[in-house]
Amino acid sequence: MAYPSEFFSNLTSGYLFPEIARRIRAWQEKNPGQKVMRLGIGNTTEPITPHIANAMKEKIDSLSCRDTYTGYGDEQGDTALREALRRHYEKNYGVHLSADSFFVSDGAKSDAANIQSIFSTRSIIAVQDPAYPVYVDSNVAGGHTGRYNQSCDGYDGIVYMKADESNGFVSSPPEGHVDLIYLCFPNNPTGAVATKDQLSAFVEYAHRNKAVIIFDAAYCDYIQSLGIPHSIYEVDGAMDCAIEINSFSKNAGFTGVRLGWTVVPERLVCESDDESILHRFWNRRQTTFFNGACNIAQAGGIAALDETGRKECASLVSYYKENARIIKTAVEEAGLTCYGGTDSPYVWTKCPEGMSSWDFFSFLLEKAHVATTPGSGFGPAGEGFIRISGYGHKEDVEMAVKSIKENL
Repeated sequence: MAYPSEFFSNLTSGYLFPEIARRIRAWQEKNPGQKVMRLGIGNTTEPITPHIANAMKEKIDSLSCRDTYTGYGDEQGDTALREALRRHYEKNYGVHLSADSFFVSDGAKSDAANIQSIFSTRSIIAVQDPAYPVYVDSNVAGGHTGRYNQSCDGYDGIVYMKADESNGFVSSPPEGHVDLIYLCFPNNPTGAVATKDQLSAFVEYAHRNKAVIIFDAAYCDYIQSLGIPHSIYEVDGAMDCAIEINSFSKNAGFTGVRLGWTVVPERLVCESDDESILHRFWNRRQTTFFNGACNIAQAGGIAALDETGRKECASLVSYYKENARIIKTAVEEAGLTCYGGTDSPYVWTKCPEGMSSWDFFSFLLEKAHVATTPGSGFGPAGEGFIRISGYGHKEDVEMAVKSIKENL
C-alpha cells in the first residue's frame, strides 16, 4: 500500500499565488466581461531584448544542424555560462569565485525549494517574516518543521525573524540558535534592502553558530541606493557561511524561459569534518535529480551577461522600476502608507485601518478591479499589508493606479 507524505499533509492552505488566481477567476465568473488589472504576481511582461533573443535563435539554428547539434550538457551548467557568471561577480561585485562554485538551474524558485534537501531534518530553520512563501513551504514539505500552530499563526520549529516598520523591514539575527537562515534582499515582498553592516551581523551570527545563510539575490539588479551589497559575498566572511541563489527572470525577462543559478562555495562550513561536504552534496543532488538547464536558455544567459546584454537588462529593469515609482506615488497620493518601490519592483502598502490583507485585496478587486497580493500570504508579519507589483505594461499600470485612486 502506498502512503502519502506525512510532511506534505502538514502544509496548510494552497500555495499563495494559485489561491489568488482562484479568487480572481471566481470574481470574473460573477462579473463577466469585467477586466481585471493585475498588479499581483511578479511576472514580467516586456519582450526579451534583441541581443539576448538573437543568441537563443542562433542556438536553435545550431541545434537544427547535424554538425552543431548538442544533446545533454553538464548538469552543473554550460562551462561558458559558469565562466561568464564568474567574470560577472568579479567585475561587478569585486567577488572572486571559482566557476565550479556555480550551479546553473531552471530558476531561483526551484533552487530555493530544493536546497533544504542537502541539510539534516534536525536543522532549525529561520526565515524573515514576511518572506517569499517557498522558503517556508519547502521546509514544511521536506520534514524540517512541525505542524501549523494556530496560536502563533506559524509553523512549529520555524524561527520567524520579524521584519516590520519598527526595523525598516530588515530583521535582526535570531536570539537563539538556528542552523539555516533564509534571507532575501532586495526583499520580496517588502522591497527593503540591507546594508553591509546589517548583513555582516548575520554573517557573524552564522560563524558563531556554524549556521548557513541561504541568500536570495534575485532582485539585486534593482538596487539603486548607494552602498548596498548586490551579493552576500561582498560581506567579509560570507564565503564560509552563505549559499547565494539568483536568476535571469526579473532582469532579463526569463520568467517563462527559466534560468537561474546557485553559488555553493567549496569552503562552506557546517557541522562536519568534511569542509566541502555541502558543495559535494549539492553537486550530487543536481547530477542525480536534474539533467541541466535548457541549452537554448543558457545561450540567452551567456548573452545577458556580456556588455550589450547587461545594458539591455538594465533598460528592462528601469522600465519596471518606473512602474513601481508610478504606483508608489499614486498610492501615497491616495493617502496610504507604503514602502519599497525604490530598490525593488514591489510596493509594500499598508491596508486602511481596520482592514485585513485579504479584506483589502477583495476591496480593490471588487471596487477598482485591481488584483494585488495579500501580505498575510507571506507570513504572520505580513498581515495588514498588500504587495503591489511593478510588473506590467506601463499603460496598464497607469490605468490600474488611476482606478485605485478613484475608488479609495
